[in-house]
Amino acid sequence: MSRLRTPQKQGSKYITPEGKKRLVDEFTHLWKVKRPQVTQALAAAAAEGDRSENAEYIYRKKQLREIDHRIHFLKNRLEDVVVVDTVPDDEGRVFFGAWVRLEDSDGTACEYRIVGPDEFDPGKGYISMDSPMARALMRKCEGDEVVVRRPKGDAVFTVTGVQYRPVRSE
Repeated sequence: MSRLRTPQKQGSKYITPEGKKRLVDEFTHLWKVKRPQVTQALAAAAAEGDRSENAEYIYRKKQLREIDHRIHFLKNRLEDVVVVDTVPDDEGRVFFGAWVRLEDSDGTACEYRIVGPDEFDPGKGYISMDSPMARALMRKCEGDEVVVRRPKGDAVFTVTGVQYRPVRSE
């Protein structure tokens, strides 16, 4: 069995200023706080003697590898992202960063914000611009019908509003 993994498709490069700040904060925390703590704990575990049967040493080595992997990913991703901090000329159409209000065929309303793949959060209503829903919504305007292809069948929504507004305070 090989350890070679097929590379995953890279998500879109776009990100909101808030999303980039979160990634930078995570990188800083991992690099300046978490990694030194784990390195210190690893050194203490190594000083205890036989490393081959030292569970604490093995655990800390694994933890350090995971932190280093995430730091490497964040460093590369932060060099690659494009921050979108402007509102499009046509504010009536759905583009990156838009808050979109939808109504389904049953009359149930919902609201989503289209964001980059690094910052999607269903709990906040943030959907990735690479998702089927966001792809179907792009360039639509108020009153347009949108058909979203889903595994359990197509869903039809009507766009009831498009806004570009600051992020709600959290």
